Parts: sequence; structure tokens; C-alpha cells
Amino acid sequence: MSEDTNDFVEIMESPIVLGYNFSAGHATSRFLREIKKGNLYGQRSSVTGKVIVPPRGSDPETGTATHEEVKLAETGTVISFTIVHIPIPNNPIQPPYIIANIVLDGSDQTFIHLVSECENDQITQGTRLEAVWKDESEWDYTFENVKYFRPIDEPVVDIDKLKAERLAEAEAWVKANGGDK
Repeated sequence: MSEDTNDFVEIMESPIVLGYNFSAGHATSRFLREIKKGNLYGQRSSVTGKVIVPPRGSDPETGTATHEEVKLAETGTVISFTIVHIPIPNNPIQPPYIIANIVLDGSDQTFIHLVSECENDQITQGTRLEAVWKDESEWDYTFENVKYFRPIDEPVVDIDKLKAERLAEAEAWVKANGGDK
């Protein structure tokens, strides 16, 4: 193309690199320190009694600060999921694979994580899972220490019943502990 023409370039590739610093705050820092030790923790809201994981230092429903640390199980339940069929650039995991919203036993907030060691059609809402950790020599201050979750040999959970049970437990905690108003 001659420099004298008025043709416009329609497509060009330009790599972008963004460097940034993130201040985790007290609650997330504690979560990351514990996950480096192989422990999963959440924080309980003193207003709702619900356990938030990963903790952010405040109750997402009320905005009040959370302080009580709650050690959590490495097992949980699939609340929802998707089967990914489109490859993600630079991702070592090849499609199709499952990404699920998981709620850990004893917690009330879901997080997203990979599900593996199963056929994709084996996963449904309510499937019970357990964490599979990376080798301890690879652990760092990241939720990626949990490599993925895999199904365990337990019956599928009724999600509506699970939600009702967790809500009842949270309300009972508030009543027993005179939660903050």
C-alpha cells in the first residue's frame, strides 16, 4: 500500500501488558495466609449469621464488618455450572471442561472453581465435591492452591433444601448469639 492512498487500516494486533498492585485488606490477607497453609476459612456476619468465603471483611448483604473466622471443610456442593467449549488463549486446560459455582459445607456464599476427574455429563446441580490441592511445594498466597474440585461418592443434594437449611442455621446462630442489629 502506498503512503499516498487514503486507505484505513482496519485490523491490527497490539499486545497490552497491565501491571498493578492490589491491597488485599485484613480479611483477604488472613484467607490467603491460611490457604498457603492448606486451610480454608470464611468469616461470619454478626448481623445475618452467614459465612462468607472468600471473606472480604464485610457482609455483602448488610455492609457491616465481619470478624469471626470460621474454618471450613474441603467439601462442598455444585450450585450451578457451565461446560466450557471455547478454548481460552494460554490456558493449559483444553475444552470441554466444567466451571462451577460451589458452596463449601458450612458456608453461604459461592465461588467459581474448576471441576475435574469426571465426565462432564456426571455433574449436576447438587453434585458433592472435594478439593484437590496442588503439591504443597507449589503453594502460594492464592486460591489456585486448590487445583480443582472432584466429585465424591455422596448423594446429590437438593439445592433448595440446602439453601433453607443454611438459612435456618444462620438465623439460629443470630438468635443464639444476639447478632448485631
